[in-house]
Amino acid sequence: MNQTSQPLVSSFDLDGPERAPSQRIEEPTAIPRISIQAFCESPEVSQVLEAAASDRRMAKAHVKVHMGGIAAAMDFYRSAPTPNLIVVESRDSAEELLANLDTLAEVCDAGTKVIVLGRMNDVQLYRELTNRGVAEYLIVPFALFDFMAAVSTLYQNPETGPLGRSLAFIGARGGCGSSTVAHNVSYMIAQNYDSDVILADMDLAFGTAGLDFNQDPPQGMSEAVFSPDRIDDVFLDRLLTKCTDRLSLLAAPSALDRTYDFDEKTFDGLIETATSGVPSVVLDVPHVWTSWVRHTLSAADEIVITACPDLGNLRNAKNLIDLLKTARPNDAPPRIVLNQVGVPKRPEIKPEDFADALEIEPLAIIPFEAQLFGTAANNGQMIAEVDPKATFTSLYSEIAQVITGRGQVQRAKKSPLAPLLERLRGKKG
Repeated sequence: MNQTSQPLVSSFDLDGPERAPSQRIEEPTAIPRISIQAFCESPEVSQVLEAAASDRRMAKAHVKVHMGGIAAAMDFYRSAPTPNLIVVESRDSAEELLANLDTLAEVCDAGTKVIVLGRMNDVQLYRELTNRGVAEYLIVPFALFDFMAAVSTLYQNPETGPLGRSLAFIGARGGCGSSTVAHNVSYMIAQNYDSDVILADMDLAFGTAGLDFNQDPPQGMSEAVFSPDRIDDVFLDRLLTKCTDRLSLLAAPSALDRTYDFDEKTFDGLIETATSGVPSVVLDVPHVWTSWVRHTLSAADEIVITACPDLGNLRNAKNLIDLLKTARPNDAPPRIVLNQVGVPKRPEIKPEDFADALEIEPLAIIPFEAQLFGTAANNGQMIAEVDPKATFTSLYSEIAQVITGRGQVQRAKKSPLAPLLERLRGKKG
């Protein structure tokens, strides 16, 4: 190890994270609009970086992957300006790597960050790299998410903290209760975890969030969508309606005096502003198929598809899942919630058969209960407000637990329909 090498003053940014090499990094968040150029030595690393470049979290970043390693980078930047972030792979010894980085620093612009990809798990080397201003050192092989997390960590605003998560809810068919699920889960996130939540009703013509929370705000989603240049934290805060101490509503106008035809990225600025201010943004997406719906679902951190146990819902749910798996190859598949299960005299597909056809276990199976849900809807209340001890309240809590990243729910092997079936048996008796 060359102990006498001089640090790369004012060449590499010195605000990389303090951590030991090979330590697991937190899950990545969205990466801002930056330019990234990578110089790889091995096809395996090149493939990982190419896959990362196509991930939804890096949609704003401009990424180019070259071969040739650190030598190619030194040659390239002798006649070209450096980007926001340079990624270099090296198979050199520690002494050669440090010497090459000294040379690379001479052709780097001030403020450029550097990530080094190497094969030596050496704490002393890591210290030497950070002393020279290297922002991050990843040991090959590394996972795609390790790389994206390293980049997102470098560009997080320390004053605002990490971005929140967007949680999109959509129904496999109209009338299957996706909005009811979205609204009740929003309420449980705010109540159970004492965490701020924004519920955005994206069905501008027929949205029901205002009714469900007994609110009639004078402004909301419409003003946000049709004034994209004004969207910032202050403007958004003026449009929100407080439903509880922790739950705020961006209500739909539910008016038909105009049509609502949007471009693909119409909601991007709104969602980005919302997620920068609160941990959870619930998107109540209407059951339509447009470019903006497809784009919103593809970009969401979590997707929950609500379906009823019939053939039409099964077909639509499968189509949605197949498309989203293709559009989001690095994400887990959408979650499935089976709703309105056990409607009297209605032929239904069994939950286990529904799950087998989709190859996804339902996140929750919610029984049909007309009295309870009808009372809640007519009173403008959530299920937990009408009956805090109801089985449905715990089901919405379980959904909230999983989609907010607080762990998978471990359930006893008992049918979620048990309470309903017991009541039916009691009536027959």
